[in-house]
Amino acid sequence: MTVASAAKIDVSDLSYEQARDELIRVVAELEQGSSSLEESLALWERGELLAKRCEEWLIGARARLDAARATPAVGD
Repeated sequence: MTVASAAKIDVSDLSYEQARDELIRVVAELEQGSSSLEESLALWERGELLAKRCEEWLIGARARLDAARATPAVGD
């Protein structure tokens, strides 16, 4: 999947791994420097959304771990 075609997918529908992988592709494309200014801005905006989605997943995972640690084990 290219970055251009991936940009049509709603970020909120992506798993952590999907968002991370697309973010890696976006960064690689930006680092190449071969995009026009308009394309670069669109890539940057997409990258910001993807980074936020990854952070949301990680915050959720942290909350689940914290909740699991706070719950007494069976037999305690």
